[in-house]
Amino acid sequence: MNGQVRADIRPGLEVDIVLKQDQPTGKLTHGTVKDILTNSPRHPHGIKVRLTSGQVGRVKNITGN
Repeated sequence: MNGQVRADIRPGLEVDIVLKQDQPTGKLTHGTVKDILTNSPRHPHGIKVRLTSGQVGRVKNITGN
């Protein structure tokens, strides 16, 4: 799953995100979803989430449950 559909993402899910400062390089950060920040049902660049670590970025891959 590519992280563009809000319904696919829920708190507790393990994901790879791209942080704002890593957008030019596309570097991925792995973590667990704490909050979903995007309100729309879909987003072409990925749903924005906050990880349990406090980092915020857009989901690129859903890696686990």
